[in-house]
Amino acid sequence: MDDDDRIALLLDYENLALGARDHLATPFDLLPITDALAERGRVVVRRAYADWSYFDEDRRMLTRGHVELIEMPQRMGASRKNAADIKMAVDVIEMAFSRDYISTFAICTGDSDFTPLVHKLRELNKRVIGVGVRDSTSKMLPPACDEFLYYDDLAGVESRPASSRRSGKTKPDGGGSVESAAPSKPVVTRVQEPDEEPENDQLEDEAADHRDVAVLVAQTVAGLERSSAADVTASVLKRTLLRKDPTFNEADHGFRAFGELVRHLADRGVLDVSDGPAQGDPVVRLSERGSREEAFALLRDAVVDAGKNKKDVPLSGLKDHIRRDHPEFTEKTFGYRSFLQFARAAETAGVITMERNDDGYLLRPA
Repeated sequence: MDDDDRIALLLDYENLALGARDHLATPFDLLPITDALAERGRVVVRRAYADWSYFDEDRRMLTRGHVELIEMPQRMGASRKNAADIKMAVDVIEMAFSRDYISTFAICTGDSDFTPLVHKLRELNKRVIGVGVRDSTSKMLPPACDEFLYYDDLAGVESRPASSRRSGKTKPDGGGSVESAAPSKPVVTRVQEPDEEPENDQLEDEAADHRDVAVLVAQTVAGLERSSAADVTASVLKRTLLRKDPTFNEADHGFRAFGELVRHLADRGVLDVSDGPAQGDPVVRLSERGSREEAFALLRDAVVDAGKNKKDVPLSGLKDHIRRDHPEFTEKTFGYRSFLQFARAAETAGVITMERNDDGYLLRPA
């Protein structure tokens, strides 16, 4: 545990919440961010800054996530945004000097006003991870950070097509929308499969449970492989799973020990396992046994089938098209955080081509 990075998570909440609603048409959810940070270290500080009278419902979701809410009330004629930004910057600098154990700051905003703060933190030998909604993030901010995560791409974040989005109420100061959607339900790493009538309910539940834990482990290994140059060992994987969910226990999924779970997933082709630095602590990797190429082929076939009478096929709906013939399909067992990310990987592999328009992405066979 002493080798883990200690992370301070600070959220410019108005920027994130309005960005998610206006550009993704979804309510903001904290869990995708905390899961991504759990793959990088221990989150020891969680703070969010806003005038909470505008985000009354969101407070419940953040409180469940153990976030300290910093109230920045709006005074008549004053700028709520500037007050929250200044308070957040002051707190960050205070923590950088007074809490040496914090090695990494996760600055969650798309506002370019925070760029000088990021530069100062790096001067102080602190690592900075930025998080922001892609279309509401300034182009100045990501290059200033050591790592920048687009909220849109995190596991569990699904945007709706632009044509289905509706604008909300206007803020009193004319600066955009403040209508806050109902608090989002925590994103669970389980895969929602089409409704079926299994012949044996008990066997079906057991198969679904094993599929769920396979998705959770695959997502976590993929995140660890992206965020670290070191090999991922079984002990690191177990520690990261516990950071994501302190109640995680392999016994709940029918395994007597974590090593038995790892071997089970290796037998299923989800993981590749090799000898590690210590006996009983193997190195684990996402499997490279051709299953990804087969999944890309499924996507291409779906694009061809859905595009019989038209040149381009919208990305939305393609996943359901694949699942009609392959109900067990989920991109998450291949380590991809979203279907969009999976489609981008297929484009990189030369299987399909993608083009973006106002309503989303259009695909065609390569």
